[in-house]
Amino acid sequence: MLTPSHASPRLGAAPTGDDSTGEIRVPLQLFALDRPVGAVDLVLSRVEAEHLHAALTRRMNSADRGARGYATPQAV
Repeated sequence: MLTPSHASPRLGAAPTGDDSTGEIRVPLQLFALDRPVGAVDLVLSRVEAEHLHAALTRRMNSADRGARGYATPQAV
């Protein structure tokens, strides 16, 4: 049986970039269920980072419009 796992940004650690290569490193914490089991860096080329950024932006904009079953924030 597989244990549900996920990765989240590592608390207190910021992404870094290498100006000479364009490489982006995103520090992640690995979890099994909600128990930390390790740490790893997600290493992306600049192009990969740009594509991921664009995909996340599209997803967040869709969520803001209430698409895909996400609730939209209510004005107070």
